[in-house]
Amino acid sequence: MFDFLLSEERKTRHHATNWLEVAERVDKFRRDQLTAAQLDALRSAAAELRRLVQERAEAKKLKAAVEKLEGVLRTTGGRHYPVSSMVENVEFFLVAAIVILGLRAYFVQPFKIPTNSMYPTYYGMKGESYAPAVGPGWVRQAGRLLAYGAIHHAVIAPADGEVMVPVFPNSRMIPYAQTAGRTLLVFPSVDWEYTLMVDGETVHVDVPADFNEFDRMLDEQCGHGPGGWLAGIEERIQKMDRPLETSMMNLDSSGQRAPQRVVWVPLGKRVRKGEEILSFDVLTGDLLFVDRISYNFFRPQVGQGFVFKTENIHSPEMERPPGSGNQIKSYYIKRLVGRPGDTLEVKAPVLWRNGKPIDGAAAFQKNAVREGVYSGYTNTHALEAGATVTVGPHEYFAMGDNSPVSDDSRYWGGVPEKDVVGRPLFIYYPLSRRWGPAR
Repeated sequence: MFDFLLSEERKTRHHATNWLEVAERVDKFRRDQLTAAQLDALRSAAAELRRLVQERAEAKKLKAAVEKLEGVLRTTGGRHYPVSSMVENVEFFLVAAIVILGLRAYFVQPFKIPTNSMYPTYYGMKGESYAPAVGPGWVRQAGRLLAYGAIHHAVIAPADGEVMVPVFPNSRMIPYAQTAGRTLLVFPSVDWEYTLMVDGETVHVDVPADFNEFDRMLDEQCGHGPGGWLAGIEERIQKMDRPLETSMMNLDSSGQRAPQRVVWVPLGKRVRKGEEILSFDVLTGDLLFVDRISYNFFRPQVGQGFVFKTENIHSPEMERPPGSGNQIKSYYIKRLVGRPGDTLEVKAPVLWRNGKPIDGAAAFQKNAVREGVYSGYTNTHALEAGATVTVGPHEYFAMGDNSPVSDDSRYWGGVPEKDVVGRPLFIYYPLSRRWGPAR
């Protein structure tokens, strides 16, 4: 496969060795089918070529001997002749694939952080917005794509007028339609398509389904203020002196695509045709290697990040949509906070284990004092205020470092011991300050 790296003499000797291997296979598997004359010619030509290889003869003599042996093999080789570089390449890639699959299954597995439930320990997809008309040029876009996996999105106004966004009448949440997409422009994935409208004309933007910061991009670029998206929407609706426009859209909700009624809310941002409504990058989540072998010999410890399968966590909250019966079969990464028999309680912002503030990881202490971007542990579901949970036998309790947004064991219960895959080992992408051994 890599013959182009060899000198002419070494290349010829390499080819000669390959032909000798073919001759040996033919001799071994077809000797009872060949006449005595054919067998003698095969062995004589092979012996001559072998002698020249051992004597490190010049390329010209080797080529002549190879041609002689090849001529014999045309009449004696059967299905063992001819041999080709294509066959060699296929064999090489098959062996490589087997090795890679073996490493992945038993030793090291690549894993992508999809969400920000473990932020800031591990980053999921993040949005980075730009002021109007100052987005990155194509050279910077290419550089950010290579270094950080950043994909740029620019939503261009289709007409002059005020920007409007659809929301569901009751929830005030932004609807979306599910479409086919590509991760890093290569791998098939699922996208969410959002729709905006200017002067009756719609424009669409597709973002990865795991990207949950589209609302924040609107907040930052349309000036909703400290109350955020929902507060801004409600305030704008209350100030309107006319009824909201309504229409029907084909949207995804509760796992179904169907026509649904939406109301159109003005964002308070006016644009001219061709101007940017939104300009932002979607940065890929951390890509890391997972050590699959350690937990075959040592039990996971409280405080460690760990990766596990979800297919045997049977809870309505582990279905998409919740309660649909459509079990999520994926890999999650969380921090292990409780082992079998442990009792857990959240006294916000502190997580307690067996009657004491939990220890074993820096994230526990930082959340307890809300240091920096650590927002502390929050009460919800199984660990609502005043509630305690005792971890069941052969289970682990998992929680995210970013407690307010983490979908974890508080919602769907314990992780079966048998479904623990391994521990984070090394962040290999993006090429940021987080590159290196996992925390």
